[in-house]
Parts: sequence; C-alpha cells; structure tokens
Amino acid sequence: MRHTDTPTSTRHRILAALAATTVLATPALATPAQAQAARAQPRPAQAVLGQAAQAGAAQAGAAQAGAAQAGAAQAGAAQAGAAQAGAAQAGAAQAQARAATVPCPRPKIKPPPGRPARPTPPKDDPVLRAVGGDALDTNGLIVPRGAAKPPALTATSWLVADLDTGEVLGSCGPHVYGTPASVQKLLLAATVLDKLDPELVATITDGDLAIEPGSSAVGLVKGGKYPVSTLWLGLLLNSGNDAANTLARLGGGKGGLPATVAAMNAEARRLGAYQTHAVTPSGLDGPGQFTSAYDLALIARQCFAKPDFGKYARTERTQIPAQKKLKKGGFQIQNENKLIFNYPGALGGKTGFTKLARHSYVGGAERNGRRLVATLLGAEAAPLRGWQQGAALLDWGFSLPKDASVGKLVEPDGADPRGTAADTNVAPAPADRQRPAPAAVRAATDRGLSLGLAAVLAVVLAGAPLLLLLTQRRRQRLRRRTRARSAAPSPH
Repeated sequence: MRHTDTPTSTRHRILAALAATTVLATPALATPAQAQAARAQPRPAQAVLGQAAQAGAAQAGAAQAGAAQAGAAQAGAAQAGAAQAGAAQAGAAQAQARAATVPCPRPKIKPPPGRPARPTPPKDDPVLRAVGGDALDTNGLIVPRGAAKPPALTATSWLVADLDTGEVLGSCGPHVYGTPASVQKLLLAATVLDKLDPELVATITDGDLAIEPGSSAVGLVKGGKYPVSTLWLGLLLNSGNDAANTLARLGGGKGGLPATVAAMNAEARRLGAYQTHAVTPSGLDGPGQFTSAYDLALIARQCFAKPDFGKYARTERTQIPAQKKLKKGGFQIQNENKLIFNYPGALGGKTGFTKLARHSYVGGAERNGRRLVATLLGAEAAPLRGWQQGAALLDWGFSLPKDASVGKLVEPDGADPRGTAADTNVAPAPADRQRPAPAAVRAATDRGLSLGLAAVLAVVLAGAPLLLLLTQRRRQRLRRRTRARSAAPSPH
C-alpha cells in the first residue's frame, strides 16, 4: 500500500498556502514588479473572475468577442507552454539541489547482519519537502553558519528544534521518509490524551491483546481492569503495544481502534506533519506507515505542550495493579527511556525499535530556560544507543546560540504552513557541493504556477464577451416573444 496522506486534497491545501499570493494576481503576464505588488494584496478567485467578466462586458460586441476569443486562446496556449517550461525548469533545479547534498557525519560501522531492506517510501513531493523552509529540502546535512560540527550518528535522519520558538537548529534529511516504530505512540498521545479521563477504568479485551508475538507489552491480562492513567504509563514507560491498542479502542468511541487510527492521521495533517501516515496505533510495522524527523518534532512539540504527557513521560517507575479476581499479581515497570535517568533537565520522550524500522528516538530536555527536542530515525544501537544519540544531539543543540536557525516548525491548523525562517543563517555547502539558491528553485516553481493560472484566466477573459453577447441576444428574443403574446387576443 502506498502512502495515503499526501492526496490531491492535501497538496491543494499546502499549495494554496504557498502560492495563493502569487497565482491569481497575474491577470495576464505581469511584470516582476507588478507581480510582487499583487502578491502583497492577494484577492480571492471570485473577485478576480468577477473583475474579468466586467472587463469583458466593457468590450462587448460580436466582432470584438470573436477577435478577443481568438487572441486570448493564442495567448493562453503560449502561456501554457511557458508554464510547462517553467515547471520543467523548477523540476531540474530541484533535482540539481537534491544531488548537491552535504553528507551527514556518520561513524564507520558495518550494518548488522540480517538487517531487512528498508521499505520503499512514497515518491518525494517537492511541496512537502519545503514545509518549514526551503533550506530543509535536502537529504543531507543542514546546519547554521558557524555551527560546530554535529555528532556522528548512525541515524539515517535526525532533527533538533526549539520546543518554544519552533526554530529548527539543524537536521540531517529532515523530510526523508522513515519507519517510525514505537515513537508513533507519541501521535497516539497527541490525538487522544485529552479525550480520556485518566480515572476511567478500562476492561481488557481479546482485541487489546492482539499484538505481534514477541513485541513489547505491559503485561495486561484479558478481563483485567486498569485505570487509563496506568495505561498511559504502560505506553510511555514500557512501550506497551497492548496499552496502545486499549487506549486507541477507548479513544475511538463506537468506532474503536480504526477510528483512532483515522483520527491520528487527521491530527498529523492538522499539525502540518504531512509525511506521516499511521497504520497501527502502536507503531508496529504496517504497509505504507511512514513519518519523518521533521514530522516527529511537530508531534513531539504537541505532546510536550500537554502537562499530563510530561508527568507520564518523566515517571521513572510505576506499579501495575494486581488483578485479584483473575489471580494475577501486580508488578513494577521502569521507564525504558534512559535519558530521564542520565541527562540533566530531561523532559522525557519515547524510544522505538522494530527490525524493519531499526531504532527511532524522540527526547526533550531543558537547560537554562531553553527547551529542545531531538528526533531520529533508522539508527543502529552501536556505537551509541538511540537515547544516547538523542543526548548527543541535545548537547549539540544547546551549544548553539539562541538565534540559530535553519528552518521552522510550522504551527498547527495551517497557520504557518511554510514556516518563517530565512535561509540567510544556513551554513553554505562546500564549493563542490554548493546547492542552488532555494529562492531560485521556489521562484521557478512560482513562475510555473503563475503562468499556468494566467493561461486559465486568459481563457476566462476571452469567453466573457462572447457569453455576454449570447445572453443579450437571448434576452432580446424573450422580449420579442413577450410583446407578441401581449398583442394576441386573450382566450374566453
């Protein structure tokens, strides 16, 4: 199954935000200065088309309509060709930028034997890869100017961001698709944590225990009764897939677990995590299930904004209650996220591992009033475990000045779909790997969009006089018929 969270409707939502101030402000082929002025005052499509119709009406007449239609059709064809050329130019520039990546620091280690092939990711979408800033459209390393070299990690992609300001401090392949494993449980928490009463007592069903044999579990028993707060602790401390299923079932109401998975995908889109697609609530591997280091930072930011999440994620150990009626004793579980035991100021986070995804990790920490989050995907456990790689990234992030930035975590609900960071602070690539200016890539894309819409608008302008003429003739015929009927004698 292919990734299903970047359909045409989603692309249109992002494209509308990226290009609305460019597209409909080009009534013909505007000059660069005119186009820039028009972008500053975007107008809805209805207003532009209404003005176009008025302009056509002023030029009404049979001969004029025919000439205008022919001329505009020729202009539209020429502009459509120019649009295709612009789109081709943009695609070539993006391909060139993609090829000129700066390699991420990695230790020289051999991959472990028996590691499965990584799943085929969805096709890259240039719109999605630019979410958060043009500089983030890279498969390689992106760091601020003058920044110290980041640590060498086995992770295939990673990102460090400020939880409060949303600034991205540095990244390796921020929008590269990866398999999430249990860090997907953060998306479950972001989706249903506020929906469930922590004192609600859940009774465990067979479906709750339907998890992959050998996968992580709290040890819930069928028919057992557990408070929701205990289930959250089991989810975040022990990465319990049985707890994930139970919470997803409860959070979905009558729709159960499938409804929660659908809600998780909707929440990802709301947060701007357009590369994230959930198939399971636990993060157990499923076909078409992907995320990215950038998306994980968006999801983690939402989680860390919830007081209950922080309370659960920082808990070192807890007691799973006994089930006396089922003759099952209680037991203790400990937090598998070793960051909270070993890193001063740790805020918590989540570990993850499957054979397919390898190690994934999300961890947050606070130092001197500054809160950072580190996310990573596709790591191996040697020479550093996942949480240790996260700690190394946090150390590197805290070493940077507070105004360091290479991009932005977008705000929920599409309030800031591209981010607001400029590319001026980004460290330049080496001379032999210099990327084309992101502004040039975006400008080429904008030209293609503007020319394409200009062609459509030209056709509308051409048709307006003809439509007006036909309407006037129809009204004249109706008036003649009415007069004829009035002159005829009425029946008795």
